[in-house]
Amino acid sequence: MKRKTNISWLIKVILISIAASMVFTLASTEILGWAGLPVAFALLFVFIIVGIIFDIIGIAVAAAKESPFHSMASRRERGAAQSINLIRNADKVTSFCNDVVGDVTGIVSGTTAALVAARLMDGLSTENIIFPLLISGSVTGLTIGGKAIGKAAAIRNSTNIVHSVGKLISTLHRNPKP
Repeated sequence: MKRKTNISWLIKVILISIAASMVFTLASTEILGWAGLPVAFALLFVFIIVGIIFDIIGIAVAAAKESPFHSMASRRERGAAQSINLIRNADKVTSFCNDVVGDVTGIVSGTTAALVAARLMDGLSTENIIFPLLISGSVTGLTIGGKAIGKAAAIRNSTNIVHSVGKLISTLHRNPKP
């Protein structure tokens, strides 16, 4: 039974990854098709931030303990039940947050960085390799540095982060129960 569930989850993760990659790539390609450099850099920054935020969520869910949320749920606090569910499914949540969203945004931000560098080089009528190197290095540094800082914060503040995500899920589902 467990093997069937794992295969089913694996297939879902692969399909979600493919779909997310296609959506992010299509969105960035479409936006970069008409946008100027400031919008292109903003889009690139958004991809980096989304990857960092989801990495933080994935680590927080993996690090959080369930017990504080039982206390919150007994007081009927909004998001407590959703937080317990996140922790009980930590393997799937971390896989989705860190692997699906995190990796897809990392790949798409790399592609977007290459497109931005090409546009910048074209606009300046140069083939100087310095622009792609600076953009690629900056994207890599921001992504890795942001995730390193985020991981430490996620571990220290896992209860608060998971509860915030639980509240968001509760609000999105418009579930009147905590």
